[in-house]
Amino acid sequence: MSEAQEKAAGEESLAPQETRIMDRWSYLLAWLGGCVSIGTFAMGSSLVGQLNMLQAVVAIAIGCFVIGVALAINGAAGHKYGIPFMVQARTAFGFSGTRLPGLVRAVPAVVWFGFQSWIGAGALNAVSATLLGWDNLVAWFVIFQLLQIALSVYGFKGIKWLENVGSVFIIGSLVYMFYAVITKFGGAINERITNIEGTWGLPFWGATMLFLGIYSTMMLNVSDYSRELHKNVRPGPLTTIYSMSILPATLFMGLIGLMVSGATGTADPIKVFSNAVDNTPLLVTTLLFIAFAQVTTNVLNNVVPPAYVLMDLFRLSFRKSAVVVGLLAFCTFPWVLVKDESASGLQMFVQTYSAFLGPIFAVLVVDYYVLRGRRLDLVKLYDENGPYRGVNWAGVLATLAGAAVALSFPAISWYASLLPAGVVYYLLMNHWAPCRRFLDGHETVVPPVGAGRRA
Repeated sequence: MSEAQEKAAGEESLAPQETRIMDRWSYLLAWLGGCVSIGTFAMGSSLVGQLNMLQAVVAIAIGCFVIGVALAINGAAGHKYGIPFMVQARTAFGFSGTRLPGLVRAVPAVVWFGFQSWIGAGALNAVSATLLGWDNLVAWFVIFQLLQIALSVYGFKGIKWLENVGSVFIIGSLVYMFYAVITKFGGAINERITNIEGTWGLPFWGATMLFLGIYSTMMLNVSDYSRELHKNVRPGPLTTIYSMSILPATLFMGLIGLMVSGATGTADPIKVFSNAVDNTPLLVTTLLFIAFAQVTTNVLNNVVPPAYVLMDLFRLSFRKSAVVVGLLAFCTFPWVLVKDESASGLQMFVQTYSAFLGPIFAVLVVDYYVLRGRRLDLVKLYDENGPYRGVNWAGVLATLAGAAVALSFPAISWYASLLPAGVVYYLLMNHWAPCRRFLDGHETVVPPVGAGRRA
């Protein structure tokens, strides 16, 4: 019986993952489908008047390359040992201390879930109004959210099917949308974006972090995904897999957001494409793409991470956790986030939470590579009364130190936070006695069968 047949849908747990259901192509397509975010459209919109077309392309490319490297580095522990993010973080933060990185990861996911669900519901409502004459955005939001909750409970079995099947539709739709925007607004794009001087200075580097910031959440919990990748995939190709899956979606959506907002002055993608496409069947196809893209992104990137956090903190099953996450997304008031005047606030939100995500990433990397030499003792990772019990204050204090530096440089907060957090964590772990027990034991062993619900 194959590994894929042995893994039941929706039966994810925090225990070390032995059954891997994704090969390298399924993994690449899953990331491609999961990164078609309307949030990227909003980030592109925020660059109007700052960067020209060439600078925007280069900024997005740099951001995606950094993302690819970061994902490969921090996902190595999950791929090697089959552990999720909340278990990986126990060595650096302790069993109780993982609440900090867990909540820092979960809150943005729930916010993006609500934001993107409202966008998707708006697209479905536009289709309904066009074809059926029924216009009820609130009803479509409720229906759309319930649909995504239903899909989420199938776990990675459902994700693999959804992302693999949907990737062809996504790529085709993105190419068409890009063509339609250039055809409709070509003159305005040349005048207001392509031919402006722009800058290669701080706003340019801030733009690289802006697109990087959208995925900085996934850099933390990448082990949640890499633990599903076949073990025979070598670490070397992973950077390429990550970068080449994220780049097309990010480049198309970021540039589309930049072009249409520069040409029309609006950041609402539904309004933009309703005006850009004159053919009704093509308009319906485009709007359905927008809705479908929210499903692929939400199920992979905005349900799995907070679901695992709830599983760890409250010992819920994956299916119950997925339902709770979907219900929490109702409480994010996404109808406020999508307003034109909210674009700058959304940008500030990304910069602010990135200030905390960067330090946590640095702490995890220093802990795994520098202090532990890529060797973990899995039995101790699942022992609540072992050396990782309680809170590792080195991880908490290093995160706060890195965040303080990052908030002083909001335009490049993720970059600015890395070195301070990494250095503070290394020094505290080596020179502060209360943290020494967290370095106890590097021998890799297999945990006993039935290693508890927190497993």
